[in-house]
Amino acid sequence: MERPMQSGSRKRRSGFTFVEMMVVVTIIVILISMAIPIYNRAIIRSKESVLHNNLFTLRTVIDNYSYDKAKAPQSLQDLVSEGYLRAVPIDPMTNSTDWKIVMEDASQSVSQQEPGIWDVHSGSDKTGLDGVPYADW
Repeated sequence: MERPMQSGSRKRRSGFTFVEMMVVVTIIVILISMAIPIYNRAIIRSKESVLHNNLFTLRTVIDNYSYDKAKAPQSLQDLVSEGYLRAVPIDPMTNSTDWKIVMEDASQSVSQQEPGIWDVHSGSDKTGLDGVPYADW
């Protein structure tokens, strides 16, 4: 048996109200706004890890080249041409192979006629998560 509709009663509609939808959207926006800084920090940490590895590799290869050849390399490209590296690594902070090169002091160099590269640093002017500028690493 079907129930007769009473006058004045409303038929219930299925779905969500505008207020319910706005509450859900607001909660999603809050969650996303909390996740974005965490995501960005994770990306920076991974770039810093790559920078540490690249600097360690470059410094080790410069030392090996200096011991083997009895003189420091004149450029990073010398390391590639002599087979110590396949290619000059990319600085992840600047996305380029332009490293800040520190030349040897001529009086303390391995070959005093040709002072070469003593150290390398990042070419970035930004500061790391530890508060130390990347150029000082």
